This record gives sequence, C-alpha cells and structure tokens, in this order.
Amino acid sequence: MSTIISPLAHVEPGAVLGENVTIGPFCLVGSDVVLGDGCRLDSHVSITGKTTIGSRNRFWPGSVIGAEPQDTSYNGADTELWIGDDNQFREGVTVNRGAEKEDGITRIGNRNMLMSNAHVAHNCHVYDDTVIVNGVLLGGHVHVHDRACISGNSVVHHFTTVGRLAFVGGGSRVVRDVPPFMLAFGAEGSEVKNINLVGMQRAGMGDHTIACIRKAYRALFREYQKVQTVRETLAADCGGTIPIELAELFAALERQSAGKMGRAREVFRNVTSPRPDIRAAS
Repeated sequence: MSTIISPLAHVEPGAVLGENVTIGPFCLVGSDVVLGDGCRLDSHVSITGKTTIGSRNRFWPGSVIGAEPQDTSYNGADTELWIGDDNQFREGVTVNRGAEKEDGITRIGNRNMLMSNAHVAHNCHVYDDTVIVNGVLLGGHVHVHDRACISGNSVVHHFTTVGRLAFVGGGSRVVRDVPPFMLAFGAEGSEVKNINLVGMQRAGMGDHTIACIRKAYRALFREYQKVQTVRETLAADCGGTIPIELAELFAALERQSAGKMGRAREVFRNVTSPRPDIRAAS
C-alpha cells in the first residue's frame, strides 16, 4: 500500500511523510510536521507546528494536533510536540505543542487512547497505554503515567501528576497528585477512595503485591500514618524488603509532600526552557 493523499487535503511543502500514510479530505498538514509510517488522518484533521509523530497513529475527524499553546505568555518560540506510536485520537481531540517553559515540549507516548473532545494542554506528558476518556481536560504541565485512566469530563489542574495504574472517576476535579495504583474521584477535589484493583489485575500484578498495596492504602489513607512508618511496618512484614511497586508509591507520596499544594511538579511552575533534567520530578 502506498501513501494516499486526498486531492481535497493540503500538505504544505516541507512536511515529511512516511510510507503507507493516508490523508483524507479537508486535512491540513503543516510544513514542520513529520508523520511516521502507517499514520491515518480520516478527514478535517489539522496537524501543525513542529510536530513529530511516530508510526500507526490514527486521527479521527476534527482533531487539532500541534497548535500553539493556549498560554498568554507564549511568544512564538519554536516549541514542539512529540507523539509516539499506535495512538488513537478520536473526534475533536486537541493537543497543543509546548509553551516556552520547562523544556518546551508536549509529549504523548505509545498506545494511548484519547477519546472524543479530550484536551492535552502545553507541556503535558502522557506516557504509555493510558486512557483519556471523553471530555477530559488536562491543564498545562500535567503528567499522566503508564496505564492510568482518567474518566469522562474530569478536569486536571496544571502541574498535577496522575500516577501509574491510577484511576480517576468521572466528573472529577483533580487538583492534587493521584498516587500510583490508587482510585480517586470527587467533584470538589479528587480524594483517594480505594486501590485500583481491576487495573492492577489487568496489568498482571501478583496477588502478594496487590495485598501489600492494599495494606499501604489502609495505613496511609484510612489511618493517616506517615509514609516512613508504613514503609518500615511493611518492610518488616515482607522480611526486610518491599515490592518495587510499594517503593514507587512511597516515592510518589514523598515527592508530593515536597511539592506545593499537593502537586509534586508545582515546583516547576516558573522554570523556563530548556531544562535537561525535567524528568527528575515526573
């Protein structure tokens, strides 16, 4: 199969297209766009700016990818959007390229599903295998880690982190970090309500590890014990060591505590591009 470009589409000179790309009618591909092999733009898709896209991504009608950040401080810098492989961008999804802050890049990883009318703002980092459901709004500088799920019509505050295998319930207002492996929801500010049991089971996590995470959840979020106390207690229960997943949970909570307003990444609010060690607080 060769690359197919509808005569009703406009691909600007300078755009780089891989093999077997399909570009439907009324699509716009800007001059600084790189489209990897097997990408498909259905119709009425706009991809602009310095946007680099991997292989086998699909863009449904009305999606706008790589437009300027919706940030009043943006002054026309050559910021970027990076997208990996095998992502799905459903109808009306918008993803903005970076603003002139942090390292100036918005990132989408691999195998993510962004459902209709979801929005990913400037300088966000959506990792791999996430599900961003219809109408979800990610404010600028949000990080969403592997296998997290954010349910419909939730809004996520700037600089918030949603941890690995976390689940956010529908219609939530997420104003502070959601720790990995936890389930959180709430219209007045998301609160941790339980562990994300289904998500962990689907990810193939073992029963022993899930049981340890459940113990940690009860101690941390029901008994309000300190992280160090829970770490020591569970280490003793586990013969001196704890599962790597528990270490990940404790580390996330410690970063959150060291941040501001319940958000670990809030310390980067006034950091301008470039910053090579930006992943250190992710």
